[in-house]
Amino acid sequence: MPQVDERCTTDGAGEAPRAPLEGVRVLDLSRILAGPWCGQLLADFGADVIKVEKPGGGDDTRSWGPPWLKDGTGADTGESAYYLACNRNKRSVAIDFGRPGGAALVTRLARRADVLIENFKVGGLGRYGLDYQALRPVNPRLVYCSITGFGQTGPYARRTGYDAAIQAMGGLMSITGERDDLPGGGPQKAGVAVADLMAGMYAAAAILAALRHRDLCGEGQHLDVALLDTQVAWLANQASNYLVGGVVPQRAGTAHPNIVPYRAFPTADGFLMVAVGNDTQFARFARLTGHPEWAQDPRFATNPARVRHRELLEPLVAAALAARDTGEWLAAFEAEGVPAAPINDLAQVFADPQVQARGLRIDAAHPGGRPVAMVRQPVRFSATPPRAPAAPPSCGQHTAEVLAEIGVSGTEFEALRAAGVVD
Repeated sequence: MPQVDERCTTDGAGEAPRAPLEGVRVLDLSRILAGPWCGQLLADFGADVIKVEKPGGGDDTRSWGPPWLKDGTGADTGESAYYLACNRNKRSVAIDFGRPGGAALVTRLARRADVLIENFKVGGLGRYGLDYQALRPVNPRLVYCSITGFGQTGPYARRTGYDAAIQAMGGLMSITGERDDLPGGGPQKAGVAVADLMAGMYAAAAILAALRHRDLCGEGQHLDVALLDTQVAWLANQASNYLVGGVVPQRAGTAHPNIVPYRAFPTADGFLMVAVGNDTQFARFARLTGHPEWAQDPRFATNPARVRHRELLEPLVAAALAARDTGEWLAAFEAEGVPAAPINDLAQVFADPQVQARGLRIDAAHPGGRPVAMVRQPVRFSATPPRAPAAPPSCGQHTAEVLAEIGVSGTEFEALRAAGVVD
């Protein structure tokens, strides 16, 4: 029977079990969103994530405001809400690796790291001796994750990739937004930077897989994660629709390309998202809206028929739903198991009883201001809960602490600070 690490269970004093990634050290050289999002996910799961930032300004997103975090007097701190969204549970080290001695410090940190995350342009870290080929001999077990717009190869490899451009180039904007022939029609990007966020999540999953391989085989590897690649990959059913059916999907507003009725409809006092997923649900939906005959009509009785006759059915559904308020429909549909939902703004989201019951808003103390309100890590573990949230660090908050852990003496640290290498 395999030996169980004593940290995997609670002790007699009731100490909590270790977090899933406790003992994993991540060196995070990334900034903006995709890389920091990946690092935050690993940090939430218990990894020691050391965020390396340039002295003086740090991560670009620190200045991407307003809104700003407030200090104890209610004044702006200059720490943006954007930065706070993707950097919790990390330690910040301010090192200018463009100055003599700075890259050597990062190399010393990499020697003790399990993972390195970076999102510089292809070849950008090579000039400092911090690319994978340079660090592999220093730490053969290192999992080195590069996140770029277009990957390490191909004709676009050296281009800079930004979320909105990737949403456009990767096809998402061609299927997002209302139809061109309707009011407000035309391409739209998603309301959050989904290309960045999904790249960060793919990167985190790849890192975990590479760590598994490292633990089995003793070797690290280089992970090449591209925003464009991940954007195209998670087109999912829409990409499959095109590849299998040969028809280019078009924008359809809130409607679903393969299911009807599945879209937002106006009600007497607002809107309602209807998500009828099968024929049984449709029969109940038809009865509740006062039109049981729809379920018997051969044009509407099955989902393939409803998709073919979408232009006939949807106006009939719209007319029926416009007769009552959103709340009345929701109550009726919930009682009969018909999927439907209100279209909430963010104030309504965080006031929702289910969101509150799940504790999705959390607060953590911040060294430079009032408590920071954040969205909690959403995955629940039965045996290894993620660590308690710590607010995103100020730039360089942990420089002395982290460098002391790799043997930098107080005298050496002061000399480095005087030279502008660290802060």
